[in-house]
Amino acid sequence: MATIGLVTVLFKCDDVLPDFFESIAKQTYKDYILYIIDNDPNINTDNLIVKCQSENPVTQYHHIKSTGNVGVAEGNNIGIKQALEDNCTHLLILNNDIELEQDFVFEKMLSVLKEKECSIVVPKIFYYDSRKIWMAGGNMNKWRALGTHNGYNKPDAPEYNIGKYITYAPTCFMLIESSVFKKVGMMDAKYFAYYDDTDFVFRANEAGYKMYYEPSITLLHKVSSSTGGDSSFYVYYSNRNKIYFTRKNLKGFVKYFATGYTLFTRIFYYLRFNKALRTKLVQALKDGFKIPV
Repeated sequence: MATIGLVTVLFKCDDVLPDFFESIAKQTYKDYILYIIDNDPNINTDNLIVKCQSENPVTQYHHIKSTGNVGVAEGNNIGIKQALEDNCTHLLILNNDIELEQDFVFEKMLSVLKEKECSIVVPKIFYYDSRKIWMAGGNMNKWRALGTHNGYNKPDAPEYNIGKYITYAPTCFMLIESSVFKKVGMMDAKYFAYYDDTDFVFRANEAGYKMYYEPSITLLHKVSSSTGGDSSFYVYYSNRNKIYFTRKNLKGFVKYFATGYTLFTRIFYYLRFNKALRTKLVQALKDGFKIPV
């Protein structure tokens, strides 16, 4: 029987944990271990996790406290490595700001892996607030050095209810056979946050693993559909990491085109940013060229 290692990384997200535990606890498939990697360990979160477990008990969980904020990528690595040591046959990388309305998600994802002869499965994901689509599968675009979401911020429609093989999805909720990590490797901790999942999916594609989008499985993602990407943290890491991703993974003319495209399009961001964000953007691009590949 398949044992799923559920890996989620915490950082100042106590407000979403009650619904997260409820979503996991109601799943009918019970052969799983939840690995909670805490990048901001504190007594309040400790007590909250104990409370959530008492109210909505999950089958088994391990609360692993990091030494500090080691980043999303390294946080996931801590959980993945522990799950592999515990002989989990599958890994489910999942955000904790998600809510599952269905109770058959785990078993359905496992059945899709078998039926479609693939190694990675992702669901359809809606915004929690607007119920518009956040992701209905996606595609890897090497020329622009990014992964795109199908149906992004659009109302649900029949065209998004067709299951298919895809080349990109974020690791918001992704079931992966353990063998993939043994061949492809862990998340690249140099990213810290943003583009770490793009990098992993790219490497899995290059290694020949197939990913399937299954629209009958749905979940809600508690990221505001009206939130912009203009925080200094996002501006810095998304741009720094885009340059690093391009240098690390792309080759030949595609690499030079993607680099030029990125630098050219950043001009438009620079023009609309305030002084502080302009400084972050410039520093991000410089630092992206400094990371060893």
